[in-house]
Amino acid sequence: MSYSQTLERLKTLRLHGMAEALENLLNTRQSTNLSSEQIIELLVQQEYDERYNRKIERLTQQAKFRYHAMLESVKPDPKRNLDATQLAALATCNWITKGENLLISGPTGVGKSYLATALGQQACTNGYKVMYYNSQKLFYNLKMARLDGTHRKIVNQIAKTELLILDDFGLQKLDDTNRLDLLEIIEDRHGLKSTLIAAQVPSTLWYDLIGEPTISDAILDRLTSKAHRIELKGDSRRK
Repeated sequence: MSYSQTLERLKTLRLHGMAEALENLLNTRQSTNLSSEQIIELLVQQEYDERYNRKIERLTQQAKFRYHAMLESVKPDPKRNLDATQLAALATCNWITKGENLLISGPTGVGKSYLATALGQQACTNGYKVMYYNSQKLFYNLKMARLDGTHRKIVNQIAKTELLILDDFGLQKLDDTNRLDLLEIIEDRHGLKSTLIAAQVPSTLWYDLIGEPTISDAILDRLTSKAHRIELKGDSRRK
């Protein structure tokens, strides 16, 4: 079988990484300088890299991040209450593997959404499925989903995702429907999947934001029992 036939069969089998590597070897005439073992190693590595990059791209697109953010751009800063050791630990994504939560709070413009997105992108890079939501939009979508019969489908999708990011949480108090939706989401994920919440007010004030004492207790108990916390400080970075 000729190289050109092999190339076509690789493309037919959707081994695009191997096909690209083989084509490059043919075009640069490097194949004659490599042993059979080296050629196989090169083709397999290229296929692995191709699939890995496609997976990260797919996970990033599915997450629907509002911002483009990279964890490498987040620098430890004691003045902002960003601890180097904590950031390094969160970057490993072990907290997601363990189903632990992360609560980020701080004033407007201090960088909560950027940090949350950067950690979400890091999770995608590590192969975790992530869903990013503006909290108010999520609650609105869930209300609309009750009308068209897709509510259960959305809740089930959220329950399965390995990291749920709720951004801009607590901008307004929750109504009865919002509270019940949040309780169901947190209950489904408790001890199994990780939830990251970014809010302008510290978690100690969420009790009043959620309302109804019994439901507030249930939600906060599940959210905070295994939670890492970052309380960002400083002036607005939007200035």
